Amino acid sequence: MKKLLVFMIDALCSSDIEHMKKMPHFAPIIENGSYVHHLKPVHPALTYCCHTSIVTGKYVDGHGITNNEYLQRGCKSTDVWFGKKEEVQAPTFLDKAMELGLTTCSISWPVSAGANYTYNFPMIIPYHYDGYNPEQYLYGYATDNIMDNYWWKYGRLMKGPFNNLDAFTMALAPDIIKDFGQPDVMLIKMCDLDSFRHKYGVYDEHVYQQLQRHDEEFGVIMETLKRYGDLENTNIVIMGDHGQTNIEDILNMNKVLEQAGFIRADENGNIIDCDAYAHSAALTCFIELANPEDEKMEKKVREFLESLKDNPDYQLDYVLDKKEMKERFHVEGPFDFVIESKRPISFGFDTDMSIPTPWRSKLPGDHIIGAATHGGNPDRAEQTLFIACGPSIKKGVVVDEANMVDEAVTMAKMVGFDFPNTDGKIIEELLD
Repeated sequence: MKKLLVFMIDALCSSDIEHMKKMPHFAPIIENGSYVHHLKPVHPALTYCCHTSIVTGKYVDGHGITNNEYLQRGCKSTDVWFGKKEEVQAPTFLDKAMELGLTTCSISWPVSAGANYTYNFPMIIPYHYDGYNPEQYLYGYATDNIMDNYWWKYGRLMKGPFNNLDAFTMALAPDIIKDFGQPDVMLIKMCDLDSFRHKYGVYDEHVYQQLQRHDEEFGVIMETLKRYGDLENTNIVIMGDHGQTNIEDILNMNKVLEQAGFIRADENGNIIDCDAYAHSAALTCFIELANPEDEKMEKKVREFLESLKDNPDYQLDYVLDKKEMKERFHVEGPFDFVIESKRPISFGFDTDMSIPTPWRSKLPGDHIIGAATHGGNPDRAEQTLFIACGPSIKKGVVVDEANMVDEAVTMAKMVGFDFPNTDGKIIEELLD
């Protein structure tokens, strides 16, 4: 049975392929393999939704990870992110590999905490945590073989205000291959390209410098396979989870709802109660009704949202209710409407209603209101890439378009097993 190594680059864009063709370590994979040039993400095109669809082959309504953060009703937002594998409502192709007796490894993959993989280091430390005790979030969720063998040596990279998950990942991955032997299925996830695009924009020179760093990191993985693994029998996949879009404006939708009378606040700007409340998904926005059974209010809110389509400032592209979202984009969750603008607008998350205007400035680096972001519908540019090379892959094939839910079943086939009951189909054009 063949092996699989996945090198995930968060926010890898379709347009990056031309830069990658000139880089010393990515270029041979592209030259000797094949790729999907426009890989359509799921809706919403957020990291945790997409990563979960990649490994399950399911749309959001099939795996239940509707946002990065939990969505909950009650006129309030949360900064608690999904993290535990038990929250995923569908099996992953790594679960299937484990059933078949294969060894599996997942490093820094979202929503994988507590997964029953051979080696697992999940992306579970809170997003803004910069303290010196990150292990409090890891024990019981990362596998003991990783914590016992490597935390004493590399845990320092995860501590304090200058913690760096990518540095930890690149310390861990080669050592696992060297010390334990190459796993049959191995996922390695890198974060920093996404961070650079949030900070500088999609096409900034700093971004391509970071992509070059990822090329060097990938080169370390390839050299490790040559020295300690079975490169000849390994299918290599380089992939992204979503693209990004440069942002013009930030819109605080809750202020818009407050100005329209759907949110009430006290003299200090604190929300007292609401008829409708907005939850940001960056380029899209989930709207909840305080009472989903109130048909008159539902009609009133919808009419208001529909009126924003013709407003030159807002230019909403669509207003879809929960039934329409499931039918069109395979999304369901605790919401009643979803909206998105035709303009490159990201929806902010302010809950202070004392602010005078719903518009605010960008905050470079922020994952929602930065210079660029994502979270829109699957057809919004930029999309992402799927590059593959190895014994199961044809050479020189370029597939123009495929769907994210096609990846799990395709990667399982590369290794040599079937992964049934997904929403996707095998990308046959790539396979030898």
